[in-house]
Amino acid sequence: MTTVAAFEIDHTQFLDPQGEAVKALPPFAADTAALVAMYRAMVLTRAFDAKAIALQRTGKIGTFASALGQEAVGVGVATAMEGDDVLVPSYRDHAAQFVRGVSMVESLLYWGGDERGSNFAGPRQDLANCVPIGTQVPHAAGAAYAFKLRREPRVAVCLLGDGGTSRGDFYEAMNMAGVWRLPLVIVINNNQWAISVPRHLQSAAQTLAQKAIAAGVEGRQVDGNDVIAVRQIVGQALDKARSGGGPTLIEAMTYRLGDHTTADDASRYRDAESVREQWTFEPNLRLRRYLARIGAWDKEREDALQRDCAAEVNAAVDAYFALPPPTCDAMFDHLYQTLPDALEAQREEARKFAPKGEPQ
Repeated sequence: MTTVAAFEIDHTQFLDPQGEAVKALPPFAADTAALVAMYRAMVLTRAFDAKAIALQRTGKIGTFASALGQEAVGVGVATAMEGDDVLVPSYRDHAAQFVRGVSMVESLLYWGGDERGSNFAGPRQDLANCVPIGTQVPHAAGAAYAFKLRREPRVAVCLLGDGGTSRGDFYEAMNMAGVWRLPLVIVINNNQWAISVPRHLQSAAQTLAQKAIAAGVEGRQVDGNDVIAVRQIVGQALDKARSGGGPTLIEAMTYRLGDHTTADDASRYRDAESVREQWTFEPNLRLRRYLARIGAWDKEREDALQRDCAAEVNAAVDAYFALPPPTCDAMFDHLYQTLPDALEAQREEARKFAPKGEPQ
């Protein structure tokens, strides 16, 4: 018998759950201000999550997907990206979007059912939230192919959950990326649950990162609760893609501490003790402990940050409430560049039922 190929998946971690460095940190981590900025982005995301859930519970926005416990994935990914790269997110990636320049008001508009929330003032070419599972991966491959054809030094970065890796869309996009050596980085937010289905019932693969191998793509695994590790591994994958080295699949190991969405009750399918145990690995506390160890953080700074983030979130909520509601025409405004005749007739019919003051 002859072995014709052999593969391995590496796992990267720099900070353990107690915030202690387990190996030499990458050069960017010597910039304490950069680490504090990442920590602030993670805390702000958590503050936004808590407020958004409260707004949903009181009927002020629609169903909301929290990123509780997964803040390091989004923040680490986004801080590694260049401004003209393109983010292709799922529906739980507002941490990355905020770092990229999407405003909290825009996010609230989106979750309030208002398509103005997808018309980002900041990252104009980043794609909007993708709710269908896995369908954003071919979109990202298409964007990456365009970058390659145009010889642009840009990278498409796609985020999806562990459940999305069971979809045909994922495998098809991976195959295209491998064959065409696309400037594409795919990050799996492996939070261990696809709604109520645990990771071990989704796939018999030892890792999700190894799903890259069949497509001829490099697969790597990272501690998704260690924002320094996420930033480093994604940064390396981006550099490789930008220089023509092809795509990378990164599996970020984390945990969904909250419900799947506000329409879910996770207590029906997982026990409270396992969730309590996972809180010991959560990313915000880990980075805060490290910053305290190196003398860059203390209780006074933490209290000030919590106040600042709460005030910023509250200001965004006030601005969201102050916006005029969308007009009746809004449901037709984001479908086509030129509305087909059939929908033009529907718009005219809908206008008959519009509130007073809107187009009739």
